[in-house]
Amino acid sequence: METSVDRIAQPWGGRTPYARGQAWPSRVDTHLATGVESADVERWVQAASILHSDGDAMDIAVKDGRMVGVRGRAVDRVNRGRLGPKDAFGWQANASSDRLTKPLIRRDGQLVETDWDTAMALVADRSRELLQERGPGSIGFYTSGQLFLEEYYTLAVAARAGIGTNHLDGNTRLCTSTAAEALKESFGCDGQPGTYDDIDHADVIALFGHNLAETQPVQWMRILDRLEGGDPPRLVCVDPRPTRVARAAAVHLAPRAGTNVALLNALLHEIIRTGHIDHGYIAAHAVGFEELAKMVEDCTPEWASRICDVPAARIVEAAEVLGTADRLLSTVLQGVYQSHQATAAAVQINNLHLLRGMLGRPGAGVLQMNGQPTAQNTRECGANGDLPGFRNWQNDEQVADLAAVWNVEPSTIPHYAPPTHAMQMFRYAEQGSIRMLWISGTNPAVSLPELSRIRSILSQERLFVVAQDLFLTETAQLADVVLPAATWGEKTGTFTNADRTVHLSDKAVEPPGEARPDLDIFLDYARRMDFRDKDGAPLITWHDPESTFEAWKRCSAGRPCDYTGLTYGMLRGASGIQWPCNEQAPEGTDRLYTDGIAWADPDVCETYGKDLVTGASVTAVEYRSLNPDGKAMLKAAEYLPPHEAPSDTYPFQLTTGRTLYHFHTRTKTGRAPQLNAAAPDVWVEISSSDAEARGLGEGDLVEVTSPRGALRGRLRITDIRSGLLFVPFHYGYWDTASGSGPDGRTPPRAANETTITDWDPVSKQPLFKTAAAAVTLIEKSSGRPAPAPTTTASAPSRPGVVRPTEGGATAQVLETTGTHGDETAGGTQ
Repeated sequence: METSVDRIAQPWGGRTPYARGQAWPSRVDTHLATGVESADVERWVQAASILHSDGDAMDIAVKDGRMVGVRGRAVDRVNRGRLGPKDAFGWQANASSDRLTKPLIRRDGQLVETDWDTAMALVADRSRELLQERGPGSIGFYTSGQLFLEEYYTLAVAARAGIGTNHLDGNTRLCTSTAAEALKESFGCDGQPGTYDDIDHADVIALFGHNLAETQPVQWMRILDRLEGGDPPRLVCVDPRPTRVARAAAVHLAPRAGTNVALLNALLHEIIRTGHIDHGYIAAHAVGFEELAKMVEDCTPEWASRICDVPAARIVEAAEVLGTADRLLSTVLQGVYQSHQATAAAVQINNLHLLRGMLGRPGAGVLQMNGQPTAQNTRECGANGDLPGFRNWQNDEQVADLAAVWNVEPSTIPHYAPPTHAMQMFRYAEQGSIRMLWISGTNPAVSLPELSRIRSILSQERLFVVAQDLFLTETAQLADVVLPAATWGEKTGTFTNADRTVHLSDKAVEPPGEARPDLDIFLDYARRMDFRDKDGAPLITWHDPESTFEAWKRCSAGRPCDYTGLTYGMLRGASGIQWPCNEQAPEGTDRLYTDGIAWADPDVCETYGKDLVTGASVTAVEYRSLNPDGKAMLKAAEYLPPHEAPSDTYPFQLTTGRTLYHFHTRTKTGRAPQLNAAAPDVWVEISSSDAEARGLGEGDLVEVTSPRGALRGRLRITDIRSGLLFVPFHYGYWDTASGSGPDGRTPPRAANETTITDWDPVSKQPLFKTAAAAVTLIEKSSGRPAPAPTTTASAPSRPGVVRPTEGGATAQVLETTGTHGDETAGGTQ
């Protein structure tokens, strides 16, 4: 056990070195509440982390009906008993005194407590009114990346086959939609080709826009152990910041923001020029080589150097390391996904692996990573804009297959157009066609770009907003109905991590007050709406987590994400298991594509693809003519400059991202004392040369402005590339001194006050990496003030909560707290 290690000062703990090809040794990390010893624990309840996409397996310690700590699960394949800082400390947020415990409804402009029947009747009545008056397109659902599989699936059935709306997406649109789209563009289907176990076998590990040390710290522990063992891997890091990963890399490339495609095209140019390609693999398993080779023919390192501001010699060096790897593992995250030409760039990384034949073998794989713990489940279950089971909305046979599973007519399932993505949903709400928006487990009033616009949309009187959450979030403050939800440790369900590992998380303690599991809330809604199948029977027949899981298994049968071989019994007590798990693979599947590309055939593929530059959909006829044999697709993309460039007024580029100690909008981690103390407030990162040129010093209070808004934070001077500012996106307004949102007096501190309403044309993922910005001194670190700019953020129009006092009177409570969803809105560069 590692109970003596300070996991704030030493977040990755001690080392257990091991050599290439060996198994990663176990190390059990434990954290218990002060005064609690292991002998005091009455029960240990199986779970996995809900504070990142790694899926670290853990046990929850229970004493006197409450959580008192956690320990890692040594038997689990993902973490071998290790816990990151958020794993170790984040559980404390469950017991926060400001948890929502009763439903709230808006009366006379104020939120007041009510009972569940009143709140749910109001939601159902409004749904029926809109269906009758305006049709299913007037209702939208915006969910999380942190609910359980069972909850997403129920929501998807209710929305798609019950309501019949095309407007269902998750905040995974902000973190993982590019991962899904890139996999579909290259392989015809979603699903990670690689596995975390590839770290044990790789001799080169390339991290593209992925600050693994802070976003998946347990897998960084794994790499650190490899680096200290025999035959350590070489690391290649692409990131404009001097992260812990960058400092450990053999080659670090720090490109100008928004130029990823140029850099990757130059790397592919060098790989092809030097002959480091597997012609046999390409001939057997891929199409499009000639087009790709032609596209990158003139993309020399010198050409890319002028665009990316990276030395040409370093590009050549990186290409040599990548091109001579015996077993190459690549990981990708928000530095690619939330930047300009996101899908085009992610696909070029897939191309690198296809050119080199680096798929389907131990140590040879690609991980198009996720940003949230259950992002994979939103994609599988159809809660993110796809159809459940990775079905193709353009393929009538696949739509009919789904309709048969649900026993509805195919026309019931909207497939007349692409499912509506989140940014378009908010635009429809802004324009007035969406009149009801149900937001579950997420906080768009902090996490979406251009926050003044989002607050304005959510504050519209004509928009009926339902917020389902743990806390009174910035979003919930603007809602018409607030539903108190149970969270991890207070409910049972399954979730799937970034390498397809399915974990079971059991209920350990009761939720506070009248809070209910999200599954129970969705099931209650379905009953009240009386959704029916084509024979007049109830559309939704399941009633608890396990029966929901069994229903999902029937939906997944024969699909790429086949769960039919899994049961709660198999998942309880042992390690997590990777899908597909079925009769052919009863113990799960370590790696995909070990024997060719399985799901790219025109009859079974999840998508026919899109143009990587314009986002225009490819038709079934076009796809069949280009890829009749169902091979992987080498798709080329030309580099285009970012849409917003620096100017005299806004001379910097602004990128947002994460810190090791917080998750999304800090609603859990900000309530864990150790994590909050480690990173209590927002900061602004700048290069030493840019700081010196402007007379700025470490700790100065500065204001960052863009054409859309402003934020304030203390300055940190680092080796970040010149011309770039970095701001962590976690910080909203729930813990400011005023206790309210931006009101013209409270200094704005949310990064997304400044970010641009723009998205990738293919994945529709918002861009948080390329805004133009300026920085202005507000106060020197010594306390000497500077003239303050007048830019402030607009105030919400629906503030306040009214709660009954013990005597029956009312008292206004001005408080803004965090979110059940701990929403995604930034990146990892």
